[in-house]
Amino acid sequence: MPQDLIRLMHSLFLPIAHQCRDSGWCPSADVYRTADGWLVKLDLAGVRPEDIRISTRGSRLIVRGSRRDCTVQEDCRHYRMEIEYSQFERSIELPGSLEDADLRTDYRDGMLYVRIRTEETNP
Repeated sequence: MPQDLIRLMHSLFLPIAHQCRDSGWCPSADVYRTADGWLVKLDLAGVRPEDIRISTRGSRLIVRGSRRDCTVQEDCRHYRMEIEYSQFERSIELPGSLEDADLRTDYRDGMLYVRIRTEETNP
């Protein structure tokens, strides 16, 4: 199926929070409402923490980075490749502005946790 048709189908049938940049792979994300804000959890298996960049724009949380293929031996040739290695950008729309939000991150076991406290939820 041509990529343009796939993108069109995604834009019609997937919510805005699940859309990704046109190129690269799209990590899965869960968004939770917490007592003091939001928790966004992204599946970033194989991504090094130093290759992850987080920013906000208006009410969007934007997570960018790249997953690289690190083969064990130089003389290896691929037989089958199913894991996507490339740059990614994941944009998640949340209610309200994130410009002055307090963002805290934790990366463990291939999962990135972004805890967001906005002025509305800060004491």
